[in-house]
Amino acid sequence: MGAFDKFRDQAQDKARDISDNLEEEVNEKTGDKYADKVDKAQNAAEGKLGMSRDEKPDDK
Repeated sequence: MGAFDKFRDQAQDKARDISDNLEEEVNEKTGDKYADKVDKAQNAAEGKLGMSRDEKPDDK
């Protein structure tokens, strides 16, 4: 694994952490009223960024 691959994996891990934290915060503030919509939006945004919840950096 090259330096670029390590950097990309670290950036994706950080992005996932941020995405998860934002999802949790929105759900807390809305009382989970829109949890399904927030989850769909999170998945769509991650998909546009080329991130997949099923794919782990070591699986490549």
